[in-house]
Amino acid sequence: MAEEAGRSQSGAEASTSDIRYVQYKGEEDLPIVMDLVDKELSEPYSIFTYRYFLQQWPHLCYIAYDGDKPFGTVVCKMDMHRDRALRGYVAMLVVDKAYRGKRVGSELVKMAIREMIAGDCEEVVLEAEVVNTGALKLYQGLGFVRDKRLHRYYLNGVDAYRLKLLLPLSEEKKAALAAAEAAELEGAAVDAGAVAAAAEPAIA
Repeated sequence: MAEEAGRSQSGAEASTSDIRYVQYKGEEDLPIVMDLVDKELSEPYSIFTYRYFLQQWPHLCYIAYDGDKPFGTVVCKMDMHRDRALRGYVAMLVVDKAYRGKRVGSELVKMAIREMIAGDCEEVVLEAEVVNTGALKLYQGLGFVRDKRLHRYYLNGVDAYRLKLLLPLSEEKKAALAAAEAAELEGAAVDAGAVAAAAEPAIA
């Protein structure tokens, strides 16, 4: 699947005094998200794709408004990766060109990442076009690093970079991992003791 932030372009000046960020509320917000994404991204998405993300992970979608005008959105998901750890995924990020350069895209992504951290995600990944310097700069500014290059990833034939961000573990997750490690060490010690006892010669 293709994901990218809007390319850097110059646009009309926009006020930031009335900007607010609203978490996706439900089906009534679906046309807003679809309209924003369809106008800005190079990849076409069906309504089923939008519903796949928004019905399962509505808390990972935010919409940016200037007053009552929506002008940006982020759509994400989080699920188990290789049956080992929860991974977040930034599927779509768009900001109207008139509002770019005001860190709106960064704020949208950070809000979604905070939800991922609260949900015990250990990392976040995404794809961006190799020619999309604006998106790459935005994500690298948030701490994402290039993981691999995906050749001809997009329908337009452009390559993509897979970007990855490692997340800090919550205190609950740290405690759970520490408890699991302690239990594993205790089990290993018991097994070693049993082996040693079995190896001792019997005394007549």
